[in-house]
Amino acid sequence: MSSAALAPSWERIERPLVQIAADIDRLFDQVLPVPDDPSALLLEAMRYAAIGGGKRLRPLLATASADLFGVPRSMSLRAGLAVECVHVHSLIHDDLPCMDDDDLRRGKPTVHVAFDEATAVLAGDSLLALAFEILCHPDTHPKAEVRSELTKDLARAAGAHGMAGGQMLDLLPMQQPVDLESIARLQRLKTGAIIGWAVEAGAILGAATTEDRTSLRGYAQNLGLAFQIADDLLDCTGDPEKAGKRLRKDSEHGKETFVTLLGEKRARVQAEMLVEQAIEHLRPFERASAIFEALARFAIARDH
Repeated sequence: MSSAALAPSWERIERPLVQIAADIDRLFDQVLPVPDDPSALLLEAMRYAAIGGGKRLRPLLATASADLFGVPRSMSLRAGLAVECVHVHSLIHDDLPCMDDDDLRRGKPTVHVAFDEATAVLAGDSLLALAFEILCHPDTHPKAEVRSELTKDLARAAGAHGMAGGQMLDLLPMQQPVDLESIARLQRLKTGAIIGWAVEAGAILGAATTEDRTSLRGYAQNLGLAFQIADDLLDCTGDPEKAGKRLRKDSEHGKETFVTLLGEKRARVQAEMLVEQAIEHLRPFERASAIFEALARFAIARDH
């Protein structure tokens, strides 16, 4: 996609992205005070990983979804904070020597490099636990059944049937030929499950109809795959300085991706097609969903 085509999408989401980043950093600062006791190091590591940097796309998806149903911002931001806790947890653990063994994330040393490996593991664990603590609090929603559904669904999206399961598949050696469907399945778990939760969280908070939730789920599924293809393209062709992390990892490890199977040109076409399919799911929401369309177009044209 050309820079001219990207411009309207970026202009539409620039202010919301800046605002959500500020809001999430403010909330992290509030919920992660550094105590004057031996646990200070752990909180410092959590803050180091969580505050500053990152696109905050998942919290923005959660708040934008909630806006469709008139959910108070104070409630949707807590859902956004919870999903960002899970996302940062996954980044800390993905970077560990036993996983992807990366030393750079968001333009600075990874947590296990800046602190140590044990502290990184505990920081990731603590952020994951914090996500559920946030969702279970009455400030997230006055109804216990709504908080319960949010918590249950995020637990599933983060666990063996979602993000963690996808990461496990990604770590397994390739013992048979890999096709597009197997890569798509992996990414639906590893990346798509959490994106799906973020999009549907606002609908849960706003007591949306089954039809509206189905539409948002369809949008999220297509967006998740398009987002992953964009990540694969970025790994192959991106600038490490802009990305703020090491690139070319998949080729170094001999991993099959959407790009290796389709080629760069066809992968871009596939991502654009998925974005159009995602946008098609937004029809029931008409103009109120403009930010979702802009986010989808931005997701496949970003450089970091």
